[in-house]
This record gives sequence, C-alpha cells and structure tokens, in this order.
Amino acid sequence: MQVNDVKVLACYDGSVSAGVAIEVAARLLPRAHAQVAYVWAPPYGSEGLRRRLWHSIGGVNEFVDAIEREGEAEAHRLAAMGVVLAGAHGWDAAPLVQRTFGGEGVHLAQLAGETGVDLIVAGSRGLGGAKAVLGSVSDMIVHYAPCPVLIVPYPLLQAEHAALDSGPVVVGWDGSAGAEVTHRAVARLFPKRSVKPVFVPHGDVPAEHPAEGLTELPRLGVSVEHGRAVAAALAGAARDRHAALLAVGSLGHSTLREIVLGSVTLATLHHAFRPILVVPHRYTTDH
Repeated sequence: MQVNDVKVLACYDGSVSAGVAIEVAARLLPRAHAQVAYVWAPPYGSEGLRRRLWHSIGGVNEFVDAIEREGEAEAHRLAAMGVVLAGAHGWDAAPLVQRTFGGEGVHLAQLAGETGVDLIVAGSRGLGGAKAVLGSVSDMIVHYAPCPVLIVPYPLLQAEHAALDSGPVVVGWDGSAGAEVTHRAVARLFPKRSVKPVFVPHGDVPAEHPAEGLTELPRLGVSVEHGRAVAAALAGAARDRHAALLAVGSLGHSTLREIVLGSVTLATLHHAFRPILVVPHRYTTDH
C-alpha cells in the first residue's frame, strides 16, 4: 500500500484536540484520502445554540423542531471546517455527517466498517464535546473498531512533534499472533517507517515466544525492556527511540492480554504522550 492510498476516517467535533489529531495524522500519512466524520447526538447542537433557541422560542415543541434543524446545520458546518483543516494539511477530504441517538464511539466504529477505511483517527480529548474524556467516546472507538485506530494525545511537546516526520514506529511485541497482526498492520500503513519491536517481560513467557529465550531477542531485532510496568516501559521505549508513534495489539498473550479497554492499553494511552496505534486482534491486512 502506498501512503496516498490510505483511506482514513477522521473523527472531528470542532475541538482543538480533534484538530490536532488531524494535523498529526496528516504528517504521519501525507496525501491520504480522508472522510471527516461528525456524528451528532442528543442534546443536539452546542450548549450556546440550545440556550439561545430556548430563550427565543416559546413552546417546547417548537424548541425541539428548532434544535433539530439548527443542530443539523451546525453539524454540517463543523464537518466542513474539519474538511478545510484536513485539506490544509494535504489530505483529500470530504465531510461525513450522521445523526445518532447516543453511543457516538460505537457509531463511529460502525461507520469505519461501512466505509471500508484503513484507519480511524481520533483525539484523546474533546470527542463528543468538551466534557468527554478518554474512557468514553475514544475508548468505545478503540473497543469496537474493525480497523486500526490512531489516538492522538493533546498536547504534544516540540520533540514529539519533531519525531512525526521521520521517527520510527515502536511496536509492543510479545510473540503472540496479536503482535504479529500489529506488526503487519504497521508495515501496511507505514511502509517507509523503521519498525522497532519492544518486548516487556511480564509474567510467564508466552508459548509462541522463540525457544532461544529472552537473551536471543536482540539478535532477532527485538528490544527487551526491564524493570517497569508494561505501559511505562513501552512509553519509555518510544520516548528513548524518538518514535513517531507507538503501536499495540488489541488482544494477545502475556503483556497484551488485557488490551481491549484493559489495564495495559488504557495505561499506555495515558503514559505514552505520543500517537498510539491500536490494532484489533481480528484485523487482517486484507481489510
């Protein structure tokens, strides 16, 4: 896959975090094709819009009709803003606006499946409004996505921004089938990037682990990190290697067993302060 063949679903809600996610993803995947998705759910429209309508319209029924009408128009305007932002960063982009009655994260994941994109991009803050935090919409996208999800933290430091253009991809590796899927997904999405597998000993060595043992891993091109919790070790490895992003699988053995909304992934998303690529265990590169 060429870089400009990648199809992206960019989750956008007008927030700074969502805008930065598009900017960062465009630097990692220049000239990609993007659909800028805005999913609008109750209460429709921004708080300011709802307050203004409530004070200007007398009846409840009229208010409901107005909030539907104005909320949809606001959603289209925001999606159009996201398209302009994506285009400014080199993406060929189009808006995608849909209404839902809740569960924005699940709806966005479903949209990814329906549109056949290769990647979902989301910010770790701001999705669904200023009160949303990692653990709600973003977590639901990661949980239900049929394809890899790139979560971009906000803010990034200058050194982290500088690594985006040419830094390697650090891949959490434990010898499992899930780790292999993650490695293949990285190779497919970022074919020109150097890949740095990192193994963090945690409990028993998985059955799929090479028989030569941990001492042989460096010969196989796999770094071994000791002495820290898994998430902190992966985050430290990404920092020490000036990585553009950190990739982890959604299900595996040992270090990756609890990846789906589990302790390792959630902790990694909070510790890394770099873009995190989460690859679902059921994903195939034939997607």
